[in-house]
Amino acid sequence: MTPTFAIAGTLTREYLLPPNNGSPRLDVPGGNLLYAAGGLAVWDSSIALISKVNTTYPHDWVNDLIKRGLDVRGIYTDPESNAADLRSFTAYVDVNERSATNPVSHFARREMTFPKSLLGYQPRDETVKDLRATDPLAPTARHVPKEYRNITHIHLCPFDFTSQSQMVNLFKGGSSHVISLDPAPGYMKPAFWRELRVVLRGVMAFLPSEDEIRSLFWGETNDLWEMAKRICDHGPQIIVIKRGAFGQFVYDAAAKRRYEIPAYPARLIDPTGAGDAFCGGFLAGYQRTGDPLQAVLYGSVSASLKIEGIGAFAPLDAMPGLAEARLHALKEMAREV
Repeated sequence: MTPTFAIAGTLTREYLLPPNNGSPRLDVPGGNLLYAAGGLAVWDSSIALISKVNTTYPHDWVNDLIKRGLDVRGIYTDPESNAADLRSFTAYVDVNERSATNPVSHFARREMTFPKSLLGYQPRDETVKDLRATDPLAPTARHVPKEYRNITHIHLCPFDFTSQSQMVNLFKGGSSHVISLDPAPGYMKPAFWRELRVVLRGVMAFLPSEDEIRSLFWGETNDLWEMAKRICDHGPQIIVIKRGAFGQFVYDAAAKRRYEIPAYPARLIDPTGAGDAFCGGFLAGYQRTGDPLQAVLYGSVSASLKIEGIGAFAPLDAMPGLAEARLHALKEMAREV
């Protein structure tokens, strides 16, 4: 059977030092693809995964995804990408500050033995100098299985601009396709606005963080609602500005309505991947309701469940009925502005 949803994103071998000196996670499955899938699977597990790895990615990890009922036919193994480093490192200095550099110092600060498997690690350069440059481990449109072309609800996690553009072109041919796009921070710059506008024509929902959208309109305006409207003028019907602990701003262009949704007051254990979990939940909510506000409520619940646990699929460990209870509570807290 064809899955209901498709998510395209990256997979990593994750090294994570969580906030509050929580237990480290060393060489475990990570990447924005899994965090988005975890957020979506709170509501529906009929998900096709689209990604690219090299031969160093453990095959057992792919088998674990199959056991969760996820469709992994879109995970392509590319031996030519073996020179690319699948490792990712994140350390929390405090709850709201994270670092991806100098892992040796972070392990030393916590008086922990530095793992040999992290020797030689260098963080990726996130700056974008050439829009045409592609990440060797980003998912590519040409490797998407033909069986996925009929999937109508697609989310694109952050990865390089060229690969995202090609993925939008692949799926936008279907009139019933709903594409949500979470931009990569590296290209959210005023100099790239012209190219971004072309891609936005094929996107239903654009889901940047507040920092990203402010970076895109740097020097032009400080009004988030004005930014949202300018983006919608180029195609997207929905803009969701993710604001972390402050919740979300939502602009529904078709109805010309603006909403503010607070973050659910969850107990913070690890915020890693909360934005991706939100995007997964958003897509599930939109597929169920067709309503932008309701979709954001679904996403916010997924994000709240993620920050209360560690690991991409932590939201699935929640007590039965908890997601629905939070959804009901958040409806009462959303307000139109």
